[in-house]
Amino acid sequence: MITAQTFRKLALAFEEAEELPHFDKASFRIKKKIFATLNETQQRATLKLSENDQSIFSLYGDKTAVYPVPNKWGKQGWTQFLLNKVEEEFLNDALMAAYCEVAPKHLASKYNML
Repeated sequence: MITAQTFRKLALAFEEAEELPHFDKASFRIKKKIFATLNETQQRATLKLSENDQSIFSLYGDKTAVYPVPNKWGKQGWTQFLLNKVEEEFLNDALMAAYCEVAPKHLASKYNML
């Protein structure tokens, strides 16, 4: 199980990432763009992925662990991860993809796996 503290540590490890409030959640941003949010009460993170990355990460073994946000937000790549159902390494890979999706090219290129 991934704790909120572990999620924060992973999300803030990316260069220039910062945590700011976003309504009743914590958001993780790069250059004012949100790449992830954390809902501690529901132990759920929501990440901004590309359409391709969303389809890949949604293949995770337990279909209730990773899934697109319902409605238009999901069609824009927003994907939910239940922290008590995913492994840390898997979540870190997803966070890296989300960070690279919204970060400026000069920052994303430091992490991009391609």
